[in-house]
Amino acid sequence: MKPARFVMERPRDLAAALSIIAGADGATKIMAGGQSLGPMLNLRLVEPDRVIDISGVPELRGIDRTDGSLVIGACVTHADIEDGRVPDVANGMMARVAAGIAYRAVRNRGTIGGSLAHADPAADWVSALTALGAEVEIASRARNSRRIAIGEFVVGALDVALAADELVTAVCVPVLPSSARWGYVKHCRKVGEFADAIGAVVIDPERGRGRAVIGAVEAAPVVIEDARLLFGGAIGPSFAERFDAPAADSLLAAAGMSDPIDRHVHVTVLRRAIGQASVQGSAKVLDAA
Repeated sequence: MKPARFVMERPRDLAAALSIIAGADGATKIMAGGQSLGPMLNLRLVEPDRVIDISGVPELRGIDRTDGSLVIGACVTHADIEDGRVPDVANGMMARVAAGIAYRAVRNRGTIGGSLAHADPAADWVSALTALGAEVEIASRARNSRRIAIGEFVVGALDVALAADELVTAVCVPVLPSSARWGYVKHCRKVGEFADAIGAVVIDPERGRGRAVIGAVEAAPVVIEDARLLFGGAIGPSFAERFDAPAADSLLAAAGMSDPIDRHVHVTVLRRAIGQASVQGSAKVLDAA
């Protein structure tokens, strides 16, 4: 199929992009890498009156280090992160996650901001960046820029806390301490496909704290802000041995996952992510089955 007719806009800078977005009438879609929007247009799952292509906006390709965080422009590609053109302040987690997204052709075009704004529950950055405690930076012509935690930004499947005149401009990733460990596992039918289940953890046993995320659910990811709930109330050097699978199962049931088999798959994937985090530097991105 071919997309329905629409008007294409290609702003050259951020001010122009925000101006076009603010003044747009009718249904409007923002295109960054186009790896999700392109197929949706061709299948006529969306029929916007206007598409605003922001891929040529230079302010959205920048990288900056500030206030203990790395600020990554929304149009930085997955390949930029995979190939090391973006400093990995997450002890290697971001490069590993980026390398496991879809296929290289997709990673060359797909963007970190576009992935978050699309908010597919099975997308890698939605879960991984939530586990890292990242924030999104949002701008509009009418209001000052604001930052919001990704756990609050993604409010449901394909649903984000973004007003019609707002644009995701950057992702702010906190610098992980050297003592922090991470694990990221996704279960999918074959390499390159969207995940059926995701487990992402960032744990600092020296500080006795951590965060866990269970993704690829039918809503926003299940975020466990205090990972001690998964380990009997304390995170120590042997935290993987103390993983409480029934506690994780109960959290998923409370989040609305009623199928016990589905819960079992997600808990198993989370257990594997925790196992990876227990051995510094041994994590793998993909566990396909």
